[in-house]
Amino acid sequence: MTNVHFRAETHAMTRLDISTGMAYDEFRAAFEGAAPPFDVVGAYRLVADGGGWDDVRAAVVDNAPNGMMIFATIDATPLMALAGNGVKAVEYLLGNHVIAEGMFRHEPKALLYAPLRILVHSDADDAAIFSLDQPSTAFASLGIPEVAAVGQELDRKVAALLRVIGVDADDAFGGGPSGISGTQHATRNGCRDD
Repeated sequence: MTNVHFRAETHAMTRLDISTGMAYDEFRAAFEGAAPPFDVVGAYRLVADGGGWDDVRAAVVDNAPNGMMIFATIDATPLMALAGNGVKAVEYLLGNHVIAEGMFRHEPKALLYAPLRILVHSDADDAAIFSLDQPSTAFASLGIPEVAAVGQELDRKVAALLRVIGVDADDAFGGGPSGISGTQHATRNGCRDD
């Protein structure tokens, strides 16, 4: 048996729970419309045909008009309902592999957090709550400035994606499209839900 060398590192992240002000099913449909599924068949075809990184960039632009796509969807609702739970919940892996590459080149461990893990669940009134570990805090935990900068960019991209849907969550990500930290309030169409 070989001796294993390891390193354990404690780090902190900020989880954001954003009340969207939208019904769960309405938000889910809007979210999936704004962030289409990753075209896995097209990606494999591009690799098999000997495409290059510029081809990957072009495919992402075509696939993700809002800069983000869904790599996986896990709908927990049906199984959890069998145990008598009435909360609806779906997990998404949301991201953009062109953006992820900007971190991967500096630190492969960035793929621990990319794509982003999103949970959309219903509250007691069947309104959607959008939860995620704030990208800037997740990627900053790796301690590499170039990776942390991309995490800040992802904060802005997620906030922009939510604005496309009609949810103004800029405060949750730091008070504005360029912010990275701050209070955690969300608005729907400019109206605060506090």
